[in-house]
Amino acid sequence: MIKYLLLQIPGWVLAGMGLWLLRQWIDLSLWATVGLFLVWVIKDLALYPFVRRAYEGKSRTGDERLIGAEGIVEEQLTPSGYVRVGAELWRAEAMRVDEPIPRGSRVRVHAVRGLTLLIELEEYQGRK
Repeated sequence: MIKYLLLQIPGWVLAGMGLWLLRQWIDLSLWATVGLFLVWVIKDLALYPFVRRAYEGKSRTGDERLIGAEGIVEEQLTPSGYVRVGAELWRAEAMRVDEPIPRGSRVRVHAVRGLTLLIELEEYQGRK
């Protein structure tokens, strides 16, 4: 939130200067000037929940977003096949090539190589 507030300060300064000029030019009352400035600040504070994600630090995009995601095996992995992650069907390879992963198993994305997900069975996640 601090980053957001720091970026709002120039707007608040400009709004304050504009209201001060209006006060001088059209004889705007002090209570109206202060009230309008407070409305401006409250508007910025009220909008923060809607824009918060844009101001957060490291946001995950692309393949970073997939790492750790859960999926369901759609085609048995021996060691490769297809996995559904969310609404998307991805080509996947099992991290452990010694045992096939049957259709319908719950898996977790461990890494991404190109357009292929490297996955593990959920039961192996706790053993590391």
